[in-house]
Amino acid sequence: MHFTRPKIALILLICLAGFLVALPNFFSKETVQSWPSFMPKQQLRLGLDLQGGAHLLLAMDQDEIKRDWINNLRDEARKVLRDAKIGFTGIGTHGLTELVVKLAKPDEEDAAIKALHKVRQPIGNALLGSGAYDVDVSAGSDAGTVIIKESEPGLRQRISNAASASIETINRRVNNLGTSESTIVRQGADRILIQFPGLKDTKELKKLIGETAKLTFHEVHPSISAEDAKMTTIPRGYKIYQSDKGEGETEYLLREQPVVQGSDLADAQPGFDSRTGEPVINFRFNQIGARKFAEFTKDHVGRPFAIVLDDKVLSAPVIREPILGGSGQISGNFTVESTNRLAVQLRSGSLPTKLTIVEERTVGPSLGADSIAAGKLAGIIGGVAVVCLTVVAYGTFGIFACVGLLVHLMLTLALMTLIGSTLTLPGIAGLVLGVAMAVDANVLIYERIREELRVGKTPVSAIDAGFQRAFVTIADSQLTTLACAIIMFWLGAGPIRGFAVTLTIGILTSIFASVTVVRLLISYWLKAQPKGRIATVPV
Repeated sequence: MHFTRPKIALILLICLAGFLVALPNFFSKETVQSWPSFMPKQQLRLGLDLQGGAHLLLAMDQDEIKRDWINNLRDEARKVLRDAKIGFTGIGTHGLTELVVKLAKPDEEDAAIKALHKVRQPIGNALLGSGAYDVDVSAGSDAGTVIIKESEPGLRQRISNAASASIETINRRVNNLGTSESTIVRQGADRILIQFPGLKDTKELKKLIGETAKLTFHEVHPSISAEDAKMTTIPRGYKIYQSDKGEGETEYLLREQPVVQGSDLADAQPGFDSRTGEPVINFRFNQIGARKFAEFTKDHVGRPFAIVLDDKVLSAPVIREPILGGSGQISGNFTVESTNRLAVQLRSGSLPTKLTIVEERTVGPSLGADSIAAGKLAGIIGGVAVVCLTVVAYGTFGIFACVGLLVHLMLTLALMTLIGSTLTLPGIAGLVLGVAMAVDANVLIYERIREELRVGKTPVSAIDAGFQRAFVTIADSQLTTLACAIIMFWLGAGPIRGFAVTLTIGILTSIFASVTVVRLLISYWLKAQPKGRIATVPV
């Protein structure tokens, strides 16, 4: 029961810091802002269920996912057959899930099937060896024809990967806005749910997450214009792209396969042109993109190339000299706001597919106000009941337990405030559960002290043994709960993770408050008793 002075000072310092950090949560924002600058002013954020906000449900375009897949697969199949020196007269598509390969020599069908197996990707856990592939390669009904068809597991995995990539991209875009309290989770096979606490105007949010921001750099056809191609035939591997200025404006005939993709961008920042003063976007490639861009510009000096954003040509400047530095500038009909938004989108990466808003609603704060009021009432009633029962059951030591309970609650609020946690209804449930666990720890200690007194130990020895031997039981029970909280945080999402965070913090602070703070109070009580006159323990 002995505490050194540095240890006492550290315990008191932790308690004082916890009280100061948690204090702003008990006052309004206006009152907190009027406090002196040295006082902490950070407050807990409230979740959608407590303060209202925006609710968006987005659906992915599955056809676009299939279209991108089959275009990439067609290029890959061409490369595989060329490498295998197997001639083919054409590779066409049948729908959005099937590729038809026409071989020049029908007797090479078996060799072509064997070579095209390289385009398959295994599905599932490689260690378990599921044996499934994302595509099936088989002989067609006609001689000299090979069919490459997407499998059902492959389609499910592709949609799942697109959903995961979309969630990651949206998260990066949202965090660039300085908002970290949103909930972005997958719902069903191809839908994404976004919840923004406190957000009333969703116009800017919809612009930010509704655009794919797919940036690519393409080669312009050296001799044929888009108008000539329309009148005759569009060359294989090329496609006509519209200008971003709108319908009826300039059109461009560009190679469909981009020279450099937006995924090769390392950074994009808004800025202003040093000559004209117009808003521009300054971009920088990573090493792979810089090398590709340098090789392309070195071989195409004096020829134009196109900068394409979401299948619209922003500009098609002429390459005056090789661009070897891996950086450049995008200009267009930009405003300051649009350059800021586009720079965020480019930095965060392009969405793998277009997202369509299928449900949008604004949640009012009335439900949250009722929940907060009900939570306060329940907390007051529960707190008074716990204090009364603890004091009645354990007397003076019960008062010490209530002080420890207050320290636990304040430290929990302080830690949640410091890490920027968002308080939701499940979070309030986690707080209440933490209070119950803190009381339970003191009950275990006090009952152990009573057992030690029954076997004839002196009061001081019984108190010391009670704290030491009960700690093993407390640690065991709390570690079990902590393991459950970690699993909930790992596998859960949204409010479930919030509950897990609150519960974890409550476990840590309850051990500190019940074992350390209460023990310090009892140590002071023992020292305050007349020497040699501790005949009974008020427990």
